[in-house]
Amino acid sequence: MTRAQSVIEMIIRERARAHPDAPWLAWKDETVAWSEVLSHARRAANGWLELGIKPGDRVALLLGNCPEFIWAYLGLLFIGAGPVPVNTAQRGVTLHHILADSGVRGAVVSADLREAFGEARAGCPDLARAVVVGGPTGQEFDWDADRLLAAPDVDPDAQVEEASAGPAMLYTSGTTGPPKGVVTTQYDAGAIAMLLGASGVQPGETMYTPLPLFHGNALYVSMIGSMVLDARFALGERFSASRFFDECRRYDAVEFNALGGMISILLAQPQRANDADNPVRVVLSAGCPPDRWEEFQDRFGVRLVEWFGMVDAPGILVNTEGRVGSMGKPVAGVEFAVVDDAGKPVPPDQVGELVFRHPSGQLSHYHGMPEATATAYRDGWFHTGDLASVDADGFYYYRGRKKESIRRLGENISAWEIETVVGNHPHVQECAAHAVASALGEDEVKLVVVPAPGAHITPEEIVGYCEGKMARHAVPRYVEIVSEIPKTGTHRVRYEELKQRGVTPGTWDRQAAMDRG
Repeated sequence: MTRAQSVIEMIIRERARAHPDAPWLAWKDETVAWSEVLSHARRAANGWLELGIKPGDRVALLLGNCPEFIWAYLGLLFIGAGPVPVNTAQRGVTLHHILADSGVRGAVVSADLREAFGEARAGCPDLARAVVVGGPTGQEFDWDADRLLAAPDVDPDAQVEEASAGPAMLYTSGTTGPPKGVVTTQYDAGAIAMLLGASGVQPGETMYTPLPLFHGNALYVSMIGSMVLDARFALGERFSASRFFDECRRYDAVEFNALGGMISILLAQPQRANDADNPVRVVLSAGCPPDRWEEFQDRFGVRLVEWFGMVDAPGILVNTEGRVGSMGKPVAGVEFAVVDDAGKPVPPDQVGELVFRHPSGQLSHYHGMPEATATAYRDGWFHTGDLASVDADGFYYYRGRKKESIRRLGENISAWEIETVVGNHPHVQECAAHAVASALGEDEVKLVVVPAPGAHITPEEIVGYCEGKMARHAVPRYVEIVSEIPKTGTHRVRYEELKQRGVTPGTWDRQAAMDRG
């Protein structure tokens, strides 16, 4: 029987055949050529087999950015096993939920996460094998990464009858509840190809990301995208605003991806004379604040290509025309719409829920959650949970998360609206708005604010800045100045954690200040 190969494996083999000595991975001072990529993948594949992992098994990857993540991931694909990348920030019941829910048979874990993994592993009888990276095995682990990669550099002897259509099982961020495992049965190759095409990256040029490989953006768009384009892939250990563009210069990167608050955080850095003297041509951005768009392009000499996509389901919007503030238009035959609570399309420029449907039908589901899947795909459309509007020209605009809206004085308030206004304050690096319980029912608005480096700002100044820039009912009652905002590994705000904190002893209360006179 011929062993089935995933698309990713076929690409690697073709690159190793065409130009074995051409570099692909850049990591710190190390470069890895295509022939070495194939070698590492085959060694890891045989190591997994020797450890007892079989085709069809799932294996958790609880690692930060490092080459070992890549080799372990590729080795699993080479034997038809399923990687399950896990956010390294997860702990306790949430980490246990992911390990148990996914049914992983093995795991590869960073040594600094030994304790967290050990606690979460309890009660997961299927998780029989574990590999540690960067430390001794001890009692918790069967092997270390060196032994995994010491297996023979030959094609694995695994009877893979059908290569997996999806290269990984990814879990949602869990900002509003337990993370859900997303199983994608068919990837939207046409839409990804159009997004990568919009980047303009050419073979041999470098794509850079410090975003975590356990998230789909870095994993699919940057890592796998570089393979598809025959580009080089520069991997950063983690995001650092102060070193970011120096890293781009170091690797001669022509492209990077931006998520969440990265744009505002980079703009909050002290200006340097060489800000625009960098090799980057294009930034594939998801969530650029409209009022920072042109400022970012002008300061750093780049072109922003805004886009929208989700881990939960295939469907992409791409803004190739540079319309400031827009996520773009649908690509590859995917149909998008903005609907009201009854599922009816709303008029142009009116806010509703963003939904889409793929011409090939339903291409994903939530693992072990048929009801959640049915709810998300109701009426044949995937319901994103995002608020959006669409203009008369067919351009879509992000308007916040539906579940993050706040209801005060009978009015619905978008957290996104407040954050967009306050984020423009020159002394604000980033902020997050959320609901807190009101003694009168409904909600009050609380805002947490991280000052820009070296800046000082007061709650009174924040509220004064809000007045006249948003509806009166949207102006926050509570303001807390903080050093950091809790986020997922993909820079998404953990709103549920903020809501659980509520009004802390360090929170300023506008109403109390007014009562004091």
